[in-house]
Amino acid sequence: MVFTRHDNSSSRTVDYTTFKEFVVKGYVADVLVNKDDNTLTLAVDSKHDKQVFGSINKNKKSPRIKVEFGSIENLESFLDAQQKEGTFKGKVSYERDNNFFSNLLWNFAPIIIIVLIWIFVMRGMGSGGGIMGGGGIFSVGKSKAQLFEKDDKNAPQITFKDVAGQEGAKLEVQEIVDFLKKPEKFTTLGGKIPKGALLVGPPGTGKTLLAKAVAGEAGVPFFSLSGSEFVEMFVGVGASRVRDLFQQAKAKAPCIIFIDEIDAIGRARGKTASMGGNDERENTLNQLLTEMDGFGTNSGIIIMAATNRADILDKALLRAGRFDRQIHVDLPDLNERKEIFMVHLRPLKIDETVDVDQLARQTPGFSGADIANVCNEAALIAARNNKDWVDKQCFLDAVDRIIGGLEKKSKLLTVNEKRTIALHEAGHATISWFLEYANPLVKVTIVPRGQALGAAWYMPEERQISTKEEILDEICATLGGRAAEEICTGRISTGAMNDLEKVTKRAYGMIAYAGMGNKLPNLCYYDNQEYQFSKPYSEKTAETIDEEVRTLIAGEYERAKKVLLEHKEGHAKLAQLLIDREVIFAEDLEEIFGKRPWTSRTDEILAANVEEEKKNQGEAAKDGQTDHKKENEEIIRQKIVQAVIEKAEKAKGAEQDTNATANQPSSSDQPNISDPSSETNKPYEA
Repeated sequence: MVFTRHDNSSSRTVDYTTFKEFVVKGYVADVLVNKDDNTLTLAVDSKHDKQVFGSINKNKKSPRIKVEFGSIENLESFLDAQQKEGTFKGKVSYERDNNFFSNLLWNFAPIIIIVLIWIFVMRGMGSGGGIMGGGGIFSVGKSKAQLFEKDDKNAPQITFKDVAGQEGAKLEVQEIVDFLKKPEKFTTLGGKIPKGALLVGPPGTGKTLLAKAVAGEAGVPFFSLSGSEFVEMFVGVGASRVRDLFQQAKAKAPCIIFIDEIDAIGRARGKTASMGGNDERENTLNQLLTEMDGFGTNSGIIIMAATNRADILDKALLRAGRFDRQIHVDLPDLNERKEIFMVHLRPLKIDETVDVDQLARQTPGFSGADIANVCNEAALIAARNNKDWVDKQCFLDAVDRIIGGLEKKSKLLTVNEKRTIALHEAGHATISWFLEYANPLVKVTIVPRGQALGAAWYMPEERQISTKEEILDEICATLGGRAAEEICTGRISTGAMNDLEKVTKRAYGMIAYAGMGNKLPNLCYYDNQEYQFSKPYSEKTAETIDEEVRTLIAGEYERAKKVLLEHKEGHAKLAQLLIDREVIFAEDLEEIFGKRPWTSRTDEILAANVEEEKKNQGEAAKDGQTDHKKENEEIIRQKIVQAVIEKAEKAKGAEQDTNATANQPSSSDQPNISDPSSETNKPYEA
């Protein structure tokens, strides 16, 4: 509610300049200043009513005038000056607006705005759009694990038939699933369900895929999360999330908890780079250890975890009672790679030229993820070349692309550089052909790929153990490129840097780790301790190791030069053939040097596998189990048959089109009706 202080009939408003004139002329009796709205009200001396209002005011109330001013400091200075000069003899007083509600609003407005912003942010966090996830600020300690129920549409649709190879690992994981489905089969004999299983292996070998297969076949609630999801910027959040995860799991028991990349929180305590202190990660690990096997019991909860750094995990985490089983998921061998290819070839449109056995032999050291990448790359290459089927050459190009990098035909080389590269690669090929334990050659190329100006592809022998003679043969073959350059050109180049790096590492491994040195026999100086700044041997031993490595490499280099000199003519022919064609294969080496007298270890394994499959044929059917390997082979065989039929129909259609085109009369054979001399235009004669 607003009250008017003065009668409107006796008040008016003037500007600040007019006000100053009134003061200077002595018309002003007193001044009332309002600091809240920068206005003042002046009372006019009754003697000067006529000069100000134009008439004499007969009312007893003193006339008032309202003025707006800018700065209170300037106003006070002006009035003080006029008082000193004697033009203003009145008094100056001050007042404030006594508006309770407006004062209250101005005082509490900032607090109200902050509260409104806080409510808005909390609602945003509670709806899942905030940084804290879907429960607001108070849910920061809640577990972020994804829960997959039995009939959940979002659950992984992967089963054990999609996991090829790794039969041992698959068998152990499948046993956990069988325990959950038929516990009485084990409990009647007094067996207990394993509390935990740790999947250990290099990246890309299928650890997470195995966990997805378990989720797809277990038929029980499956909690999935990453080890890094326990780590947060707030203190105590990791331990709180572990507690919440196990509380949820107890409510859903029996169930499975899968923690991917558990090394994010499971690193051994006391070996971190922080060197002590209150580590939040260690608190999280302590809580995890307690929940897995502490004073309380968590019956019916199975913990599965995956890591490729098992060597850095805490020993308390790896003990029996927490992770009862460590399942090693290694890189697939020859047979396992073949099975993995069978799985990834199922969705591809392949033809009869694809040889799965050869693809498996061409990809030693490839993980399951690498093989999937090869199949996908082959399909992309086939589409890029407008092919109707993914053929053998597409797969070979895909393997070359992944191993060597993208082909760089645009890289220009001089004639001399090209000859040096050809001599280098022909040196590798020649020596590997005449050494018994060297890997068999597949092809040699001088087309630049990635960082390499040339490359030789071999069919590595996947040995379980290596003898000293086998390693020496491999070192000798690797030095063949540098030896060929020196013998044929009299100069050496930087093209052998990668070869020398491999040879040096291999030689140091032989002497320092494998105990194959002459002066240091049967000694291993391997040390796996982290954060150690000293070598596990003396300086004198280090000098001895260096001397033995130099002697070993020098001896194999001389041996490589000797082999090249013995087959100098064949090496020269091979180098010239490589310059002419840019790519040569093992068949070309057979024409020049003859057939190798040694049988490949891989061929022996493949022959043994054929015999093994004949013996084991039908065992899966007897046990009532589905042989997924045979199933995949049948799918691939049907695809190849379909490709052959489609190719035959396409060739037949093309042949019919060609015959139809050939039977049509040409333009020279067509009668010219416009030509009067044409035979068809002559009148018919009987």
